Amino acid sequence: MDLPKALVELDGQPLVVHAARRLCASGVVDVLVVTAPPGLRDHVAALLRDDPAVDRAVHVVEGAGTRQASVAAGLRAVVESDALTGAVDVVLVHDAARPLAPPTLVRRVVAAVRAGHAAVVPGLPVADTIKRVARAQGPATVETVVETVDRSVLRVVQTPQGFDRAVLERAHAAAAHRADDEGAAATDDAGLVEALGLPVHVVAGDVAAAKITTAHDLRVAALSLAADLEEER
Repeated sequence: MDLPKALVELDGQPLVVHAARRLCASGVVDVLVVTAPPGLRDHVAALLRDDPAVDRAVHVVEGAGTRQASVAAGLRAVVESDALTGAVDVVLVHDAARPLAPPTLVRRVVAAVRAGHAAVVPGLPVADTIKRVARAQGPATVETVVETVDRSVLRVVQTPQGFDRAVLERAHAAAAHRADDEGAAATDDAGLVEALGLPVHVVAGDVAAAKITTAHDLRVAALSLAADLEEER
């Protein structure tokens, strides 16, 4: 069985632990609600409980079949927790697959939400030339370029994404019918807010918040982490 991405190790620690450490180090996160892969709730809870750098309260709930459904499960945990109900006004949605997102990025997103922007995503300018193509017909492997897209107005979106809690709950409620369908479920929470017709704002992202998708990405992250540790010495 393939190991869930959140539990893949980087420098001897699962990605979810790295991500949790940096959220805690930001100083602006009071509590972590973690959605664990099905059947691994207790294992993930133990990993986070035993790490001294994860020094905030942690609530671990079982995730679901899609990203959207898993985030919805985390939001329900906030609503159902007596300790959290009414105490949480800003919600960050973060991917363990971006384990090295730095504390400064977390603070930047939260500051923008608290400044009055109800939905905030970090983003980086697109460096490559982007072509829009016509879909190939049948088994053809050659596509036709339709246009060269103006990359100056494009951003590569990262996490954590930050939201006014009420807005995020409203967005998930409106899209609940899509949550369990992998083909229709949202790939990020900002998209659900956009579907409500509400504005989403972008703050500067960080190259350290790169997403780990492949083995190559993991090797690059290991090099980045080693360089960070060397600078700290």
